[in-house]
Amino acid sequence: MAMELSVAVAFGVAAEPIARAVARWPRALRIVFPALFVLPYAAVSISQHSLSWKWFGLYAGLPALVAWLLDRAAAADPEQRGNWRDGMILLVLGLAVDLRWFDSAWPLGLRALNELLLVDMGLYGFLAIRRLSGTGFDFCPDWGRKASAAKSEDGKAYEQKGRSGKTHDWKIGLRELMFLTPPILILGLALGFIHPHRSFLAGNLAGLGGAALRWIEIFFFTAVPEELFFRAWVQNLLERRVGRGAALGIASVIFGLSHFNKRSARFNWGYVLLATIAGISYGRAWREQRRVPASAITHTCLDWIWSLWF
Repeated sequence: MAMELSVAVAFGVAAEPIARAVARWPRALRIVFPALFVLPYAAVSISQHSLSWKWFGLYAGLPALVAWLLDRAAAADPEQRGNWRDGMILLVLGLAVDLRWFDSAWPLGLRALNELLLVDMGLYGFLAIRRLSGTGFDFCPDWGRKASAAKSEDGKAYEQKGRSGKTHDWKIGLRELMFLTPPILILGLALGFIHPHRSFLAGNLAGLGGAALRWIEIFFFTAVPEELFFRAWVQNLLERRVGRGAALGIASVIFGLSHFNKRSARFNWGYVLLATIAGISYGRAWREQRRVPASAITHTCLDWIWSLWF
């Protein structure tokens, strides 16, 4: 896990310097380098005596294929309005997670490592190779800096806004949470989708340490990966084709549909509906300053409330 987390952390604090460094490498090296992402799988599978050359080949080849495709997309679409290769990669990555295509490669209890590996693959491809602007995957505090470039209303300017500091991320994230929580809880209770725990107060107030750890776990292992995918990549690219409002709606519906198989063996329409509504608030939080931390805060807080009291 440390190897996989180190890649995501590196991009979270130094994406632009990494992209500049990678751009100086020979093209062949840029494309084959992410094959090294197979190392976590190799380490885990060897330690568990479950190494499969099929999975080894997939985890070595797929990152290199993604890098090659995004290298071609960058050449074909220098204005970054979106290329068919972008869509194909996002579709494959999304379905691989949602339908658990690769879970059987990992021992029970370690399957979350598959999602981390796919996140690393996407980060390297979209930020280091494609150099997609306006993602907002930036967790480096930069207190008080003003935005360096505003986004145009017609959806044609996508330069990354300047980092406004974590105080703004919290302000935006909690504001959207305040708008979202009452209707989502009322609708969830009305649909019978959520139910208050019998230990509504006593059990949860007694475990503040565990609750804090739960918040951190949700933030890093659920909210950040999902906001990276659905907002920084999907919504970001859609805006360039269909505008802000339509992109927000489409990305939110896709986000909702990705929950169709959660908590149920059948199509869970209640979860899809609630997740779509939540996705609108997450998307609003992200696009305010085009920052993943802001939408991840809204996402984390809502999931945290559900996990503790419902």
